[in-house]
Amino acid sequence: MKKFVIFILISSLFIVVKTKSTNAQVLDGVYDKEHIPSRKPVKYYNLREADVMWKKRIWRIIDLREKINQPLYFPTEKIGDRMSLIDLLLWGINNEGITPYEAKYDDRFLVPMTRAQIDEAFGAGSKTVTIQDAETGEMVEKTEQIEKNTSEVKQYMLKEDWFFDNQRSVMDVRILGICPIREYYNDDDIDQTDMQRSKVFWIYFPEARRILANHEVFNPFNDAERKTFDDIFFKRMFNSYTSAESNVYNNRTITEYNVGLNALLEAQKIKNDLFKMEVDLWEY
Repeated sequence: MKKFVIFILISSLFIVVKTKSTNAQVLDGVYDKEHIPSRKPVKYYNLREADVMWKKRIWRIIDLREKINQPLYFPTEKIGDRMSLIDLLLWGINNEGITPYEAKYDDRFLVPMTRAQIDEAFGAGSKTVTIQDAETGEMVEKTEQIEKNTSEVKQYMLKEDWFFDNQRSVMDVRILGICPIREYYNDDDIDQTDMQRSKVFWIYFPEARRILANHEVFNPFNDAERKTFDDIFFKRMFNSYTSAESNVYNNRTITEYNVGLNALLEAQKIKNDLFKMEVDLWEY
């Protein structure tokens, strides 16, 4: 009897060890991904104030509905080690100590936000609604819990400085901040005719580059050579349009003095002025 019990215990232990060994060998792919998780962001060139011959601050909008920008929007739900940019930023805030800053008042990274404030900016939290009781027919109040919907982020605003580096004789750009823009409808807008837009928070971009360089973005041409979020921004692999430039009028946006086609033409003019500034510095 004692030998039988010992045999059963040894057999159970063997099965457990074998199961753990089998599970450890399960690999969703043909190799372990080591390149991107260990990557570091490309360092910026050292820049002195004396090297900056000319500088202009630009704000631009990245619309995620454009095809070239869709790798920043998808997947709307995490797939393996892939996640959207907004989900990555929220993950960095919750797990990597990335600091979000208040976006209601300015973009100078002055007032840090709490997680509760971020949930509020997404419209999440508890809400009291009045519904009809199925049994009594009376109107009663009920508290519902609303989760934040990150797929509502359809645009990003970038704050960046364009400058001419006299030391290297090149026009360069540094992204200073990134701000998700949420698009949604109010609860009383049943027909969804009046879309609302709100800035969620600002992230100081240099602080976020570390996690952006460690997470991959889908490459439609080759799954074995995927880019990172930092590659997209560092190599300017996105499409955008200018929404404002530094100006004497409290840095007003283009939409404050132009609308429709005129606003698009003004944005194109600002873009062309940057190009002309670099070209005009050279003589042949």
